[in-house]
Amino acid sequence: MSENEFIQPEGVARPSFPYSPVVVSGDLVVTSGQVANDATGVLVTGGIDAQCRQVLDNIRACLQAAGCELSDVIKVNAFLSDLENVGAYNAVYREYFSEPYPARTTVGAALAPGRLVEVEALARRPAA
Repeated sequence: MSENEFIQPEGVARPSFPYSPVVVSGDLVVTSGQVANDATGVLVTGGIDAQCRQVLDNIRACLQAAGCELSDVIKVNAFLSDLENVGAYNAVYREYFSEPYPARTTVGAALAPGRLVEVEALARRPAA
């Protein structure tokens, strides 16, 4: 029997594919890649800024469902459909994360049509 906890956060669309949005293993919290879908599963409009905000709002909701905040994140992996958007991504990222920043990887990737950004995070639950 698994000691992992699998969480479907409130306010985050239920995946149509076979994965869990959040897995907690001990004091580690791992989010699946979050895209810019709202709670109903509809992709937000408004370009890279709007998509980055929705993605990071989804990450925050995933973390909060597991008892964490963005300040508990130790690693972020970001996937951009166009690396020309890295400046815009960084600007929004700074609204959500502050120094000292988590470790981070940002790569260009072929994402599903209309998706401009996908982000996953690894956090450590604070001691209770």
